[in-house]
Amino acid sequence: MKHFDYETPERKREIFFKEPEQFTKYTAKEILSYALGATLYMPATKKSIAQDLIDKKFVELTSMVIDLEDAVGDTQLQEAEDNLFEQIQTLYDAFCNQLITISDLPLIFVRVRSPQQMQRITAQIGKYQRVLTGYVFPKFSYETGKEYLAILEANNRDDILLYGMPILESSEIIYKETRIETLLKLKTLIDSYQEYILNIRIGATDFCGLFGIRRNVDTTIYDVALIRDCLTDILNIFNRQDSGYVVSGPVWEYFSKDQRILKSKLRMTPFQDRYGRTGMQKRTEMINHYIDGLINEVLLDRLNGIVGKTVIHPTHIKTVHSLYTVSHEEYLDALSIIGNSEGQIGVLKSQYNNKMNEMKPHLYWAKRILVQARIFGVYNEDQDFTSLIIDTQLEEDFYEVRV
Repeated sequence: MKHFDYETPERKREIFFKEPEQFTKYTAKEILSYALGATLYMPATKKSIAQDLIDKKFVELTSMVIDLEDAVGDTQLQEAEDNLFEQIQTLYDAFCNQLITISDLPLIFVRVRSPQQMQRITAQIGKYQRVLTGYVFPKFSYETGKEYLAILEANNRDDILLYGMPILESSEIIYKETRIETLLKLKTLIDSYQEYILNIRIGATDFCGLFGIRRNVDTTIYDVALIRDCLTDILNIFNRQDSGYVVSGPVWEYFSKDQRILKSKLRMTPFQDRYGRTGMQKRTEMINHYIDGLINEVLLDRLNGIVGKTVIHPTHIKTVHSLYTVSHEEYLDALSIIGNSEGQIGVLKSQYNNKMNEMKPHLYWAKRILVQARIFGVYNEDQDFTSLIIDTQLEEDFYEVRV
């Protein structure tokens, strides 16, 4: 996999100061944890999962979750498990027959319902797990977490490498009186299996459901006070410099037209100045499909130290990836900070002459930016996110997926 690898060599030269690097499930975890980007959820009942991947139907796709939990009704569960086995076996056979390589496959995860189901599925899939990157653990608690992680560790053997991604979404985490104690207890558990943990994920939809609330298209998850408060504590505990975890952002759930109340925050200038009428038309399409809301939320994710996002529609993928691509200014700042971090200089004016870079306080930020630059690339000085999304044609074959 390589972000934006579908772009032509000419486009890459035009857009990137530094192109993204390739990665597979075997890339070092410290790098791979930043690579998921927009993780697309698909229900495990979907019959074409394997063939779509073999045919490279979605060229932007770099990570995905085959969902056995909320996207599958209780009466569909057996059908979903049978189909999961068939899809994974098809991918494994294609791999063995050299129709695809590990490098061709996105990072593939399976979201299970319970440790018991995971035990049953891993036993059934067996060697076919080689085409998987890992498992997603919903409603992760201390008790179920111990079981999930023990099963995960047991399946890491021979040539099978698997990672886990806990989803923090239970009532004990959102409820104020139990939150900190629960998070600290989970942190201790997760630390003991840290080599197998690729991401910490946040289930904001489940959090909202516990209070009977739901954000609308004109707002971000950060506008929901209860959720913002909880996100703050999760990031405080898992996103510290000495923690070593990457926290990914909650799902953006809108993808179709509806009545709006508030004006879009998406400025005209980035679209109009460079692309004229075409740019303005693209901006209108994005607003009509709520991509402007997604942009707003991803920018807030980045500001708060979150890397990556759950998505439910393929048209969201390129937008998320374009916003995680590092700007030329950020890259130069990070290089300057790293290059002057040995103690001889404490503060230095940026090369863009618009800020001061402090070597010690900004060092961890700079290290993260350089990893992000390896995965998503660096824009040329005169390029930005519009360079990658302006020619995207919004698709109409929407996924009806509940995450």
